[in-house]
Amino acid sequence: MEGTRIGAVMGEIRGRIAARGLSAGERLPSIRRLAATLSVSPSTVVEAYDRLAATGLIVSRPGSGFYVAGAPVQAAPDAERPRPRREIDPFWVSRQSLDAPAGALSPGCGWLPADWLPEAALRRAIRALARGEDALLGDYGPARGSPGLRRLLARQMAGEGIAAGADDILLTGSGTQALDLLCRLLLQPGDTVLVDDPCYFNFLALLRVHRVRVVGVPHRPGGPDVALFAEAVAAHRPRLYVTNSAVHNPTGATLSPQTAHRVLSIAAAEDVAIVEDDIFADFEPEPSPRLAALDGLSRVLRIGSFSKTLSASIRCGYIAARPDLVEALVDLQVATSFGGPSPAAAAIVEGALFDGSYRKHLGQLRARLDRRRREVAVRLETLGIRPWLMPRGGFHLWCRLPEGRDAGALARASLRHGVLLAPGDVFSAGRSAGAFMRFNVAQTDERAIAVLRRVLEEGDEGP
Repeated sequence: MEGTRIGAVMGEIRGRIAARGLSAGERLPSIRRLAATLSVSPSTVVEAYDRLAATGLIVSRPGSGFYVAGAPVQAAPDAERPRPRREIDPFWVSRQSLDAPAGALSPGCGWLPADWLPEAALRRAIRALARGEDALLGDYGPARGSPGLRRLLARQMAGEGIAAGADDILLTGSGTQALDLLCRLLLQPGDTVLVDDPCYFNFLALLRVHRVRVVGVPHRPGGPDVALFAEAVAAHRPRLYVTNSAVHNPTGATLSPQTAHRVLSIAAAEDVAIVEDDIFADFEPEPSPRLAALDGLSRVLRIGSFSKTLSASIRCGYIAARPDLVEALVDLQVATSFGGPSPAAAAIVEGALFDGSYRKHLGQLRARLDRRRREVAVRLETLGIRPWLMPRGGFHLWCRLPEGRDAGALARASLRHGVLLAPGDVFSAGRSAGAFMRFNVAQTDERAIAVLRRVLEEGDEGP
């Protein structure tokens, strides 16, 4: 029923624009005014406006309202839209990972097996939640999210040299939602965004949804290629640069101090905002340079979540940013989802992080992954698959395939044998990583190695 009302509002606006009742650049009716006119709730109008903005038909100007972007754009039927081959399509790879049956072989997925996570600490936190106040189970949470968890994050950031108070942090439903909110706030359809090439493939998927132009900058062992980064900024005038600093996904690279300073200088000179996704920070044995710490959250916005070291099931992310941006993000999150993570989820995360065993878990996890990375690297090298570099932490190996082998074709052939892989071009904005594959070492066992060996030996890579 709600979907029908949202569709009706969208149809009303499209009709007014088509009939030239609203022209390019003209301000749309306010949310409350249109809600009263059409006898729907303000939240229905908000969702309709957001969906129209995602199509590029209208644009949002924070603090001012929504405006007609131009003439109506007729969406091409799905069959006519150019789509990447499915094995290098970020949406397809994500859906295959999420929908894989229990026990499936998924060296291409981006999370740890459940039995590698702190199950005992999570269960204690869940039991404590069950004994807690009724409001945790029945009420909405504060607009910024749990004060206790935000204070805990602020203390952790202070230890990294990032001066962020609890009110400078917004809890979100996930790390992906954190990036989505920033895109909604800072970008308009047609803007340019810089990403590392390769980068986390869901960055590419989400930016595609926001209808922005994506430009890749080659990533090196010490961070983005500074000379090419400067050229891309000068040539394309991007609004945003999205990156990982710690244990870069997918390469495992570590940002060097020299590269960090140069990137910040170039971004400051050209007024480019930077989103630093720090989701893999706890996998590092010692902290490496952080753009957010060097910048002081002036133009850098830090995002993260707890899905890699704690639980992918209990969704909770965060954004740390300047106070003025946090204020705008709070309003945006209220408008789009009426708040961030549920109080119950935030309470479980806070309880698990406060649990005395969590720090011990991280130490054991890092040691276990160190051993597993070396073991998997040795097994892959017997197949002629070699790591681009050996990461300082994390659970990914970015590997070059044997000469002449195409990662997309190998992924397609392996899937026929029940093994889901993540080929290089799914991470590459420029489709320049066809000879690479990302392996999750915690999910790469002898069965997966055996399938890889069979496919490589038999050349079973046909369509």
